[in-house]
Formats: sequence, structure tokens, C-alpha cells
Amino acid sequence: MASYADNTFTPPELIRNFCIIAHIDHGKSTLADRMLQITGVVEERAMRAQYLDRMDIERERGITIKAQNVRLPWKVGDTEHVLHMIDTPGHVDFTYEVSRALEACEAAILLVDAAQGIEAQTLANLYLAMEKDLTIIPVLNKIDLPAADPDRYAAEIAHIVGCDADDVLRVSAKTGLGVGELLDEVVRVTPAPVGDADAPARAMIFDSVYDTYRGVITYIRVVDGKITPRERIRMMSTGASHEILEIGVVSPEPKPTVGLGVGEVGYLITGVKDVRQSKVGDTVTSLRKGATEPLTGYREPRPMVYSGLYPVDGSQYPELREALDKLQLNDAALTYEPETSAALGFGFRCGFLGLLHLEITRDRLEREAGLDLISTAPNVVYRVVKDDGTEMTVTNPSDWPTGKVAQIFEPVVKVTILAPSEFIGAIMELCQTRRGTLGGMDYLSETRVELRYTMPLAEIIFDFFDALKSRTRGYASLDYEEAGEQESELVKVDIMLQGEPVDAFSAIRHKDDAYSYGTLMTTKLRELIPRQQFEVPIQAAIGSRIIARENIRAIRKDVLAKCYGGDITRKRKLLEKQKEGKKRMKTIGRVEVPQEAFVAALSTDAGADKPKK
Repeated sequence: MASYADNTFTPPELIRNFCIIAHIDHGKSTLADRMLQITGVVEERAMRAQYLDRMDIERERGITIKAQNVRLPWKVGDTEHVLHMIDTPGHVDFTYEVSRALEACEAAILLVDAAQGIEAQTLANLYLAMEKDLTIIPVLNKIDLPAADPDRYAAEIAHIVGCDADDVLRVSAKTGLGVGELLDEVVRVTPAPVGDADAPARAMIFDSVYDTYRGVITYIRVVDGKITPRERIRMMSTGASHEILEIGVVSPEPKPTVGLGVGEVGYLITGVKDVRQSKVGDTVTSLRKGATEPLTGYREPRPMVYSGLYPVDGSQYPELREALDKLQLNDAALTYEPETSAALGFGFRCGFLGLLHLEITRDRLEREAGLDLISTAPNVVYRVVKDDGTEMTVTNPSDWPTGKVAQIFEPVVKVTILAPSEFIGAIMELCQTRRGTLGGMDYLSETRVELRYTMPLAEIIFDFFDALKSRTRGYASLDYEEAGEQESELVKVDIMLQGEPVDAFSAIRHKDDAYSYGTLMTTKLRELIPRQQFEVPIQAAIGSRIIARENIRAIRKDVLAKCYGGDITRKRKLLEKQKEGKKRMKTIGRVEVPQEAFVAALSTDAGADKPKK
């Protein structure tokens, strides 16, 4: 292989670009660790578990959130090859990361746990890879476990992928057994990247990250031509031009090179601090004699769940906006727009791909920008048709129309559940209580079954996954994809304090579930809001109809303490006087809701207590 010292580029026929796709906990990051060790790009003393997972949150939770790319040298016979590997996340909320990684590859290693078999998310990622016409390399991991049953699961994979059971490679990412043979197989079956070395430069941006000292670092995959340092480049969607200060490869630390040629994956730094200049899916080309046709970009992700993010301290609003700008650069699936709330002040309405995405985003904002945030209860996007025929989109309960409504449409998703066949009854019962419609059922083997349901998204964004896991003793796996919308009977439940609605506590619910939500919130708020000098009613209402009520009793001063004996009329006179004062106070007094009460009532745990209909 030509080295960079010779100022030459790697020939495309020696390059292999591949990614690893799998379910959570099937050993993607461990396999990536072994590959880093075997190829020698990380020294033994520098090695640590989950080497490519750079964020503290990833290491603490043991999950991959960001796809990471790394360049590996590998020799087959006398020929030196260059492997570009992308380690992808496994959770359904980060499918967008996986879809972007697949665009930069020619092959995908389908990794399956030899003790658990194929899971719902593995299937979903496999179908994504097949749509992109990638070469699939099926691999069974964890064959050293006592509970492993490789023969059974190899037959299951062969049935789904359409290969022979003998073609399924068997490795142990933990011990390194079979990983060398796997890399040989990658070189053998992965097609070399195709591109025109003499054409104008075209490279796809598949990721970017913000560095405080160096500005925006952009990760690219070169398709045509070559890109070199000190060259002026143009971003084709924004038209912005920059000079490349540094270009290089990630192996696994950034290493500057003399440029990137056809099929190579690497990074470039222009020193730009404006985070909007580097858009994921954009095409990079040369400023002089550049390409005219951009590469086909990525499909824009559609947010599935909306939630409001507000700083606890209102003065941190500009910092929150800056932090969201930087985070969106690194997480292209995040969308946000400013909004205000009478109760919480200024904040942002953010769109997420799921509940874990919401949780991780909030965690990252708090850690990376040092912010204290409140997130409102998550909800989905509704389409409302009014009586006069006009349509409106509702992402926030406060936008719900006040007049008569002709039709309400809510988003639905296709849910795929894989589980041992003994749990079919429990799963069906759970799905029916969540307004699910059975779409079909298939046996993958005698003991494993695949159930397909169509369900409203609002029913699964809270605690559906937890309920599914508890009913199947942790054996079920879940995947879902959007499937349009359906008409539903939905109502807006307002929570009122002393007759005044508090917009932060309002929610949109199915009419059968509205009463239980109202009861839950009024009871919760009665415990959280401190007692005032006057009695405060907490009411849940649908329109003008009150469906639940709790009272916070007034703090009373003992005005009779100074009355020893004497006539009852004296005591009554004092009590009447106190009663008048309380009534007057009630007309002018405001209910003070402490910040902690908002945090407690709006924490996502509120959804976990959601009563089942």
C-alpha cells in the first residue's frame, strides 16, 4: 500500500468500507475493540473497553449513541488493505445514525448474539442494509458463552438472510476468537468502492462535531476525485466556501494526511465556528472546477416525539439556544423551535426520534453546556380538522383549538415484537389495552415468534417498552416505524389551579384515558404544591366539564387562642372576620407553584405511572 510519506493516495481497489449492525448488547463495541487490537492501531497499554464510545453517557449506560468511524490496516497474503469501519448504535431511537452509516459503506457485518438469536432491531437494521444493496456478512458472536446455541441461531439467520448455515461466521469478540478470519472475509466479499478519480471532487458529509478550539470538524466519504489541504472547497447546499486547514483519517485518533482519494473516509477542518455551515448529507466539492451535480443526500428524519425544554434559570435561555445549535451539528435528527409558556417562561419545542433520544439529549445539554433544564411531558404531532374545514398541526397542548373540531388524526406506527412463543398471550393483552391492531404473526422457529401490530404512537412513547419487558421477563425485543395516521377520539385535558389553566400540565389524551390522567395529575399536584393562606382547588377539565378535583387546604391561624371562655358570639365574630379575610385573599392571591413541583410533575416518570385503560 502506498504510504502518505510518498504523497500518494490509497488505490480504491485496496479499500474496504463496512459497518457493524446489531441489537443492543450483542457486542458491536466489543468486536470493534478487538478489531482495533488485532490490526494494531491501538497499543495494548492504551486499550480500554468501548474504545470508540467517546461520551461519558455512552460509557456509563453501556450503549452506543453516536456512530464512530475508524481506519484499520489489514494484510491478506502479501497485500496491504485499508479497512474503514463504522460502529453503529443498536437502539431504535438512533436508527437515523445507522442509516447514515450505511450510506458510507459497501458491506455490513450483521452481528447476532449466539445466546439470544436475532432481535427486532437487528431485523430492522438488516432490512435497511438490504434496501441499500449492501453485502451482508452474517456473524454469530459470544460463542464462548455456556448458554450459546450457535447451530440453532445460525439456521435462523440463514433462513432470514438467504444463505447456508455454514456461511455464518462464528466469533467471540471478548476473547478474539475468529476475529482475524472475519477481517479476511470482509476483505474477500466486500466490493471495493467505485468512483472516478479524475472527475471533479465530490464528498458526502455523514457526520460533524463541534470542537471549542478548532471549530467544526466534518467527517466525509469521498466519492469522486480527491480533496487536499489548503484547497478551497464549496458546500453545495449552502454555497459557502472555505479553505481546508487540515484533512486526515481517524485511526482511531485523528491523523493529518496529504488528502483523501476515491472511497476514503476521513475528516476535514476549515476553522469555521458557525455550526450551520456544515450540514449532514451535504456534498463537498472544489471551489474551482467543482462538480455541478450534488450527491443524493440523506432522507430527513421526522421527529416522532415532541417535548418542551426550558432552563430552570430564565437567564440561561441564550446559552440553551447556543448549546442546541452545537448539539444539532452532532445529532442531525434533533429539531427545535422557540416557544414560551406562561408557567415556565422562554424555552424550545424540540422534536426527538423517541423517548431515549429525548433523555440522552437532555443529559448531553446539561453536561456539555452546564444547564439545568425542565422537560415537559412528551407528546406526538396531531392533525386537527375544524368544523369550517381548516386544518392545523398541533405539537403542543396549548395550541389545541378551542372551538368545535370535526376530525382529529394521530400518528400510528407499525410495531414488530420478537419474543419466545410462550409469551404470546401476555403480549397480545398488552397491545390490545394500548389500542393496538394485530397485523400478522410468524414463527421464526419453533420457540420464537414475530408479532406485527399497528398502534398509536402516543400509546408507546411512555412506558410501553418497560411494560413489554416486565411481561416477557426481559426476553421480548421491540422495533417500530411510522405508518401514517388514523382518526381518533382525542380530547385536551386542562389542569386548573384556582380556576386558571396551567398550560405546562395540559395533555392530549384518548377520551377513555382522560379521566385517569386527570385523577393522577390532580392527586400528584395536591402532594407537590405547598399549602397557601387560602384553600386552592386543583381541577382537571375537558372543555368546561370538570372531570377530577382535589383541594389543597388553607393554612389556618388559631384566632381563638386568645379567647378564654366567654360568649360563643365573640368566637364566631372572630371566625367570620377570618373567613372574610381568606375570601378577599383568594380573589387577589396567586398560587405559587414551586419549580420543584413542575420538575416532579413533568418528569418522564409521570408517564410510567400512566394508568392502563
